[in-house]
Amino acid sequence: MDFLAVGDIVIDDFIRLKDAHVTCRIDNTACEICMRWGDKIPFEFATTVPAVGNAANASVAAARLGLSSALRAYVGADSHGQECIAQLMREKVDATFVEAQAGKKTNYHYVLWFLSQRTILVKHEAFDYALPALPEGPKWLYLSSLGENSLPYHHMWAEQLKRWPGTKLAFQPGTYQMQFGTDALKDIYARADIVFCNKEEAQKILGMAEGSDMQVLLAGMQALGPKVVLITDDTRGAYCADSAGNRWHVPRYPDPREPYEITGAGDAHASGTVAALALGLPLEQALLWGAANASAVLQKVGAQEGLLTRAQLEAAVANPPAPFALEKL
Repeated sequence: MDFLAVGDIVIDDFIRLKDAHVTCRIDNTACEICMRWGDKIPFEFATTVPAVGNAANASVAAARLGLSSALRAYVGADSHGQECIAQLMREKVDATFVEAQAGKKTNYHYVLWFLSQRTILVKHEAFDYALPALPEGPKWLYLSSLGENSLPYHHMWAEQLKRWPGTKLAFQPGTYQMQFGTDALKDIYARADIVFCNKEEAQKILGMAEGSDMQVLLAGMQALGPKVVLITDDTRGAYCADSAGNRWHVPRYPDPREPYEITGAGDAHASGTVAALALGLPLEQALLWGAANASAVLQKVGAQEGLLTRAQLEAAVANPPAPFALEKL
């Protein structure tokens, strides 16, 4: 197996709002979406996207790029769970390790989509997490967002990885993983070959203030032990540091189109980068693949429809609409 993603799977229900407004501080931070209190709020349309979530998105991205990809996740013993498994199978993701648990409900989130941004109402089911029975380790393990009760599950994976010295680890921490703190997950951070997060998440992980310097954030994340750190920074692209002392600015892919819907762009960036590494590409090339994959996702609704195939991604990187290259820092 080339790629095993581990994390919660969810159905996203997108609701396109048209009657709302956004308020921010004078420095354009701490923005909030506002709607009339106690009223009926019209919306443009709604659409449902099954089998998503950081890990599920990564498993689909890897499969689209030609890797043998599987997902370890949990669903409820319900129609939503069946829908998620069927969708993974359509995407050629091995769903053998997706377990339906009796008495549990499949995760279902609501995405309030206004302008180009989204606010997500989330609820993670408390699944009974356990390691799957695997005869051998995958080439890459991609660990991402899990529920509030999942801390022991992380320790299980940390111990399992000791028995799989040849397996590389990618870690994309989610909400509860950030809340657990770096000390609780120190074995995961230290074992990771690459860690992904955005700037705001890096600040939360490290306990630093908003507006912290990117170079300081890179150094702080590196101090946790991973070999490579990639921090995305919205329209400013991403920044990467490796254990050899190299640092790069990864530009945003120069797509002249405005983003349509941004859900899953970070997942596409991270999983595109890891998939490229799993295919044997050098880190510098893998970083460009990740950025191009993220750009494609911005043009579709949901986290997976825009994910590129290998041929599409190779063409996008080889023939960008404008200069597209790493900047060595």
